[in-house]
Amino acid sequence: MNDFILGILLQSFMFSIMVMGVYITYNFLNFPDLSVDGTFTLGTSISAVLITKGVDPFVALLLSVIGGGLAGAMTGVLNVKLKINDLLSGILIMLGLYSINLRITMGKSNLPMFNNSTIFSNGNMVSNLFIALGLSVVCAVLFTVFFKTKLGYLLRATGNNEGMVISLGINTGNIRILGLALSNALVALSGGIFAQYQGYSDINMGAGTMIIGLASIIMAHSIFKNVRLISPSFLCIIGAFLYRASISLSLKIGFNPSDLKLISCIIVILALYLGGKESSFKLKSFQLSKEKRQAGDLRA
Repeated sequence: MNDFILGILLQSFMFSIMVMGVYITYNFLNFPDLSVDGTFTLGTSISAVLITKGVDPFVALLLSVIGGGLAGAMTGVLNVKLKINDLLSGILIMLGLYSINLRITMGKSNLPMFNNSTIFSNGNMVSNLFIALGLSVVCAVLFTVFFKTKLGYLLRATGNNEGMVISLGINTGNIRILGLALSNALVALSGGIFAQYQGYSDINMGAGTMIIGLASIIMAHSIFKNVRLISPSFLCIIGAFLYRASISLSLKIGFNPSDLKLISCIIVILALYLGGKESSFKLKSFQLSKEKRQAGDLRA
């Protein structure tokens, strides 16, 4: 296996954790959470700063997860407790995190950690691949197990049929906050891993995270829409691979790296076109659940 394919697989496993986070808000909660652009960078910032201070790389990742979870919970609090629109809640947290991330990195837009130990310090491509694979598999197993628990089913039901969950006497607001916290914790973890692999943190690393996550999910759904037994976590890994492979192949056939944003844009458009039915369904579902929530608020 050559370095080109190894590189695609390596980045796919790292980004698949982020895609699982986006999957929770997009597919389970019907929540357009733009704060993930900020929490991905939050994960890179926390991880980079702690590593330059000599903290163990895995402890740095754990604290990245906690930071992302808290940021996601704040998005939920804005939406649930302060009644701020879903989309606006995510945008506000994303904007706030830009300044917070700069404060974390002590005002530096780019923080290198080339001389510090990371989880990828070995430098061997194959060993790095197994580390990324191991982290992705652990997250996929925890993801699958959690969403087979009672709490996991409640979280999924909150997005699909909130009225039914309310009728059971359960506070769906708290469930939504939990879902957003879990989603952003996974996104921040992915950011922390990516920063350690790259050897630096950059303030713009998280730009487009939401779009990349959605494109990965829609691409996987478009191809495996008739396969009913495939688990969501495996779908996220496949989607991340399809997206990273598309980007890498585009660069390999001669596109300039400066065209990366344009290539991403074209891939997303194709993914949305190919997955048009699913997107339409999710949009209708999102509007329906939103109307139900508004009706519930009026009744309250």
